[in-house]
Amino acid sequence: MAELTLGPVLRYVGETEATLWVETDSACEVEVLGRRAHTFHVEGHHYAIVVVQGLDPGQTYEYGVTLNGAPRWPPAGSELPPSVIRTLSPDEPLRFVFGSCRVSVPHEPPYTLTKDEDDRGREIDALYAMSLRMQDEPNGRWPDALLLLGDQVYADEVSPETLEFIRGRRDIEQPPGEQIADFEEYTRLYLESWSEPTLRWLLSTVSTAMIFDDHDVHDDWNTSIDWLEAQRAKPWWDERIVGGLMSYWIYQHLGNLSPTELKNNGLLTRVRNAVDAGPMLREYAYRADRQVQGSRWTYYRDFGRTRLVVMDSRAGRILDNGRRCMTDDDEWRYIEDCSTGDFDHLLLASTLPILLAPGMHHMEAWNEAVCAGAWGAPAAKLGEKLRQALDLEHWAAFGESFQRMAGLFQQVGAGDRGPAPASIVALSGDVHHAYLADVAFRREAGVQSAVYQAVCSPIRNPLDSRERRFIQAAASAPTAAVARRLARAAGVADPAIRWRISEAPTFDNQVATLELDGRHASLRIERSTADDTGRPVLETALERQLA
Repeated sequence: MAELTLGPVLRYVGETEATLWVETDSACEVEVLGRRAHTFHVEGHHYAIVVVQGLDPGQTYEYGVTLNGAPRWPPAGSELPPSVIRTLSPDEPLRFVFGSCRVSVPHEPPYTLTKDEDDRGREIDALYAMSLRMQDEPNGRWPDALLLLGDQVYADEVSPETLEFIRGRRDIEQPPGEQIADFEEYTRLYLESWSEPTLRWLLSTVSTAMIFDDHDVHDDWNTSIDWLEAQRAKPWWDERIVGGLMSYWIYQHLGNLSPTELKNNGLLTRVRNAVDAGPMLREYAYRADRQVQGSRWTYYRDFGRTRLVVMDSRAGRILDNGRRCMTDDDEWRYIEDCSTGDFDHLLLASTLPILLAPGMHHMEAWNEAVCAGAWGAPAAKLGEKLRQALDLEHWAAFGESFQRMAGLFQQVGAGDRGPAPASIVALSGDVHHAYLADVAFRREAGVQSAVYQAVCSPIRNPLDSRERRFIQAAASAPTAAVARRLARAAGVADPAIRWRISEAPTFDNQVATLELDGRHASLRIERSTADDTGRPVLETALERQLA
């Protein structure tokens, strides 16, 4: 009898349709609410994505999963609430949760300690705390959608359980050592990340969108051409990048697509028809890494009158021929097209913050200019070492792309791409702290929308006290003044837009919630902690009306 290995994971949800993703231990037919799909096979693993259509807007559907007619979800004896699909209603408020950076380690000491108390400490998982709260609430207060902004899995920081699996199949004295090596090891990483019962229920009940960041593949993935050439020279790299992109396509990317996009996806059609789709997915993943053109991980989703555009700021970078861009020109045109229309709110999601604290921004812009030769070849070599050592590779370090994005903010906010939305909010993670930045434009720009950068990170991987002090110093006014002078001395022009961090950043494990109601918008950031009984809970760290 077929069994569920992982899932169900509720992915795309619209007003009348939804998709659910599962992994099973053998080939079978998967059924949800009377809709069926056959599994497809990849190197000994079996997956299905079930499209459920014909639903009514604004309704709640309790569901189970059967494999070959046998009930396999919910688990027998489960005390968790039923899994449900809650379709969108265009007239109802939207509650939208986002965050990034979640390591999968046990939820017990020493892993629940701080990093200052124990190097293995990762404190309380904010998603775990959110799931516990949801179980005590009516489902009308649950999030409508969850956006995971990168580092869903850490290929270079594995848990004890995954490490034991790695040791059982290869010599960890040989590179890449205790890190993930290939597709098979990636499947274990996802299994551990998504199978804890409380989190598994959460993923079965809240519509989830995802995008990768560097740790899904390797720390500082695609920082620069020097970094990339050094990695590709390593004998184990090709297997790592192929395994990373293969598994991302299966576990994360497919669920980002609408039912129509799934139906029209030629690769998925071929995968479903293959006896074993491993070879074709390996070829696809290798080509996607070596040729930016021809693969696109950026996508959009509509939630009533809110448009979410999720941008790939990792795999699609242009790094050669003297040009540095976050995306190629075709993908940028796609982002512009997706940002054009009539929305109440436009959410532009990038794992990497577009707007850093001003001091950090000027430092990264200076570093890019120096690495490009503004101060000569010797300084360029030192600048590259500094870039890789300090992770100077956010939007500020891709000046051409930053300028394009600032221009897009202005065009949309001024009504040049359709009626000006009430708010434009850039959503990001990556930096292991959370903050809100207010954006200002010159009066003659005619921007009518409220524009913000909202950053929330980590879900579970906080900095230690030394790292926090470094971030605070880098974000200080004196650092900003010095970095701005350096950038000017390297020939970098001041940004065309201005912004300020509205409150001091927070460094805890945390999640953020955007509440959108008509043309009103508010943001709340909540940190994970424990109540008097030791139960994980969330407490508000920042709350702000946006529009």
